[in-house]
Amino acid sequence: METSSSLPLSPISIEPEQPSHRDYDITTRRGVGTTGNPIELCTNHFNVSVRQPDVVFYQYTVSITTENGDAVDGTGISRKLMDQLFKTYSSDLDGKRLAYDGEKTLYTVGPLPQNEFDFLVIVEGSFSKRDCGVSDGGSSSGTCKRSKRSFLPRSYKVQIHYAAEIPLKTVLGTQRGAYTPDKSAQDALRVLDIVLRQQAAERGCLLVRQAFFHSDGHPMKVGGGVIGIRGLHSSFRPTHGGLSLNIDVSTTMILEPGPVIEFLKANQSVETPRQIDWIKAAKMLKHMRVKATHRNMEFKIIGLSSKPCNQQLFSMKIKDGEREVPIREITVYDYFKQTYTEPISSAYFPCLDVGKPDRPNYLPLEFCNLVSLQRYTKPLSGRQRVLLVESSRQKPLERIKTLNDAMHTYCYDKDPFLAGCGISIEKEMTQVEGRVLKPPMLKFGKNEDFQPCNGRWNFNNKMLLEPRAIKSWAIVNFSFPCDSSHISRELISCGMRKGIEIDRPFALVEEDPQYKKAGPVERVEKMIATMKLKFPDPPHFILCILPERKTSDIYGPWKKICLTEEGIHTQCICPIKISDQYLTNVLLKINSKLGGINSLLGIEYSYNIPLINKIPTLILGMDVSHGPPGRADVPSVAAVVGSKCWPLISRYRAAVRTQSPRLEMIDSLFQPIENTEKGDNGIMNELFVEFYRTSRARKPKQIIIFRDGVSESQFEQVLKIEVDQIIKAYQRLGESDVPKFTVIVAQKNHHTKLFQAKGPENVPAGTVVDTKIVHPTNYDFYMCAHAGKIGTSRPAHYHVLLDEIGFSPDDLQNLIHSLSYVNQRSTTATSIVAPVRYAHLAAAQVAQFTKFEGISEDGKVPELPRLHENVEGNMFFC
Repeated sequence: METSSSLPLSPISIEPEQPSHRDYDITTRRGVGTTGNPIELCTNHFNVSVRQPDVVFYQYTVSITTENGDAVDGTGISRKLMDQLFKTYSSDLDGKRLAYDGEKTLYTVGPLPQNEFDFLVIVEGSFSKRDCGVSDGGSSSGTCKRSKRSFLPRSYKVQIHYAAEIPLKTVLGTQRGAYTPDKSAQDALRVLDIVLRQQAAERGCLLVRQAFFHSDGHPMKVGGGVIGIRGLHSSFRPTHGGLSLNIDVSTTMILEPGPVIEFLKANQSVETPRQIDWIKAAKMLKHMRVKATHRNMEFKIIGLSSKPCNQQLFSMKIKDGEREVPIREITVYDYFKQTYTEPISSAYFPCLDVGKPDRPNYLPLEFCNLVSLQRYTKPLSGRQRVLLVESSRQKPLERIKTLNDAMHTYCYDKDPFLAGCGISIEKEMTQVEGRVLKPPMLKFGKNEDFQPCNGRWNFNNKMLLEPRAIKSWAIVNFSFPCDSSHISRELISCGMRKGIEIDRPFALVEEDPQYKKAGPVERVEKMIATMKLKFPDPPHFILCILPERKTSDIYGPWKKICLTEEGIHTQCICPIKISDQYLTNVLLKINSKLGGINSLLGIEYSYNIPLINKIPTLILGMDVSHGPPGRADVPSVAAVVGSKCWPLISRYRAAVRTQSPRLEMIDSLFQPIENTEKGDNGIMNELFVEFYRTSRARKPKQIIIFRDGVSESQFEQVLKIEVDQIIKAYQRLGESDVPKFTVIVAQKNHHTKLFQAKGPENVPAGTVVDTKIVHPTNYDFYMCAHAGKIGTSRPAHYHVLLDEIGFSPDDLQNLIHSLSYVNQRSTTATSIVAPVRYAHLAAAQVAQFTKFEGISEDGKVPELPRLHENVEGNMFFC
C-alpha cells in the first residue's frame, strides 16, 4: 500500500547512474550447530546404494505422429504407444528398458544401437474421442463409417533422436563433499524421478507431479461431489548422507465417480435436477471426462447444448445397403429413444457436448458417468477444507506404518531400469540425530518472566507487557445471532484481568434484516452509512461480528473500507462460544493493532540479541499470495513486513502491493518516480522510513530477509532480483553504502518428516536437524519450532542463501527459533518464523480486498488503495 512519506535516511544524495547490483553466489555450509539436547530421530528418507556409479543415461527426443502426419498429444496414448513400441521392437533397441516421461523425452541406461530410429507402431483397437452416438454429420449406430473405422488397427510413426548423455555419478559422492549441483546433476535426478512416475503410470495411478494416487487410496468424503484420496509423493534427493529416496503421504482432490446428474446435485447442494443452475454446471463440467454407458467409451466434455435434449437437433444420414438416405434432422432425445431401450429422464435438460468446437457431439446426461481419478482443481469451500484436513490427518505412528508398507509393497528398486543402474534402496527409514533447542524466556507485564513448555504458554493470571486502552469503540453485527451487549461486557471484564482499560462501547449497531441477502459490498456500504448516522465522529476501534466463520464474503470489503477510507482499526470475530481463552486471543490481536505489546523475548527486553543489538538491523518477511486455481484473472498480492523500533525484533509494519497473476518474484520493492532523484513508491521505501522513524533516527546497517514461497530453482532470482531492488531502494534514499545481508528462504511445502525413534508422539518443539538428510553442500537445516498436537508435524526447511552478517550456526538457529515465539497474536510457537507468518497473513488479508476485482481487459493489474494515515503505521492484518 502506497505511502506519501519520503523521509530520507540521510541528507546525502546520489547520482542516478550509481550501480547497485551485486553478484551474489549461494553460500555453502559453514558447519553445524551444537546447542540443545540430543534426540534420536528417524525420517522418511530411505538410503539409496548405487553399485554401478559410472552408469551414463542417454537422453533421446521422441516425436509421435499419426499416419497422416498429425502430431499426437496426450500422455495416455503416448505411453500406450511407447509400451507397444518396446514390445514390438525390443530386439532393435538391444533389449534396453526405456524411461519415458509421457511427452517428448526418453532415457536409457547406456546407448541404443543407433542415434536415430524411425518406427511404425500399430495399436489394435485404437480409439477416437468422436466415436459415439451423435455427432453432426454422423450416422446411426451400426452404420456409421467413422464408428467402424475407429476399431480398426491404427498406425503411428515414432521417431527417436539422440540428444545428450547424463552421468549418474553427478548426484553421488555427497559424503565426500564432491557433489556439484549443476544441470547434469538435476538432469540425473530427473531421470530417476521419471522412472518412479512411469512405475506409477503402469499401475494405473493418477500422476500429480511427483505424487501418485490410486483409485483405492482411502477415499475421504468432503462434499460437493468431491472426495479426497491419499497417495504417495516419491522423489530421489541428494543429501549429505548420500542419495536418498524421499517418500511421503500426499492428498489430492478428485471428482466422485458416478452419474453426472448426481454429481451436479451434490456440487450445487440441490435436491432435484430441476434446481440445477446450468450456467454454473457448464463451467464446472468443462474438460471433465465421462464414460458413455451405451458404448463404454470415454470422452471429454467441452460444454452443454444450447437447447434441451428434446429440442436439440443434429444432422444424421443413414446408409441403406448401398443407397444413402438423404440427411435429416432429428433431436437427440428422439435418436436415443429410437436406438436404445433405456428410458431418458433428462428430456428437458441440456445435453453434454463431447465433440469439437466446430463439430459438436451430444449425449444425454443419464448416459454419462464421470470416470474415476479425475483431479478436482476448483477452489474448495470452507467446509470442504475443514473436512479434508480432518480426514487426511495421520498420527506419527500411522504415517510411519503407511510409508514402511509402501516401501515393501511397491519394491521401487525392482524396476528393470533402476536395477540396470545397480540401484538398491533400504527398506527402513534413515536414522538421524537431532537436537532440541531450549525455548526462549518471555517477558510479560509486571516484569514477569516465563519460559514456555513444549512451545506453549498462556495469559492465565498474566498481564500484557504494554497494554493500550480502548476508549472510543463500537460494535457492529452483520446478522450473527448473538447478544452484542453480553460480548462487550465479557470483553471489558477480560481486558481488566489482562491490564487493558476498556470503556463501554458507545454504540451497538445491528444490521437491518432487509439487507441480509444483499451482496457483500452493498451490505458493508449500508452498514457504514448506518454507522455515520448513529455517530458522526468515527470511533477509534470497531469490533465487527461477521455472519459466517472464516468464509464470509463481507470480510474483504469491510476491511478495505475501514482501513483505507475510514481509518478505523477493526477486529472481526464470529463467536461460537464465548470463553476467557477466546476473548484473550481476541484482545491479543486488538492490542497489537492499537500499537501495544503483548510480550517480548527476554533477550529482546534486555537488549542482548547477538549481532543485532549493537548494529541497527532490519528484519524482513516476504511472501506472495496467488489467486485460486483456474483464476488467471486474479492479481497476485506481494506482502513484505519489516521490523521497527530497533533493537526490538517483535514489532513489524506491513507493506503490500498487487502484481501480475502467478508472478512469484516481487517486482514492487523499488518503484522510482519518474523525473525525480529521490521519489520512490516501492515497498522498501515505506519500511525503511518506518524503521528510521521508530529506531531513534538510525538507518539499518544489516538486513535479514526471510523469503517464503520460492522453490530451489528460484533461489538465484531472489538474490539477483529482489536483493538488488532492496539495494536500489536503500540508495534512492541518499545512502552510498550497502547494508550487510543475510538471506534465508523458509519453506513449508516440502516432504521431509521427522519422527521420534523411541516414542509415538510428534517431535518436541525446538527440534532441529542439520546433518545427514540436509543438502550435500548448501547451507540448510530443518527446524520444528512448534509442538504438533494433531496429525504429524511438518518442520520448516530453512535455506541460508547468503550470510554477510556472519552468524555462527548456533546463533542463527537460536535466532530463528526465537523468532518463532514473537507472534503477538499467538500463545504457541509458530511453525515458521513470525516475519514470514506476518507476511503471509498480510498478503492473504489484502487478497480479500481484490476478491471482487480482476485484471482489466487491457491487462492492467488493479492497484491497492492507500492505507488511511490513522492505521498506516501499525500491523493491520486480522
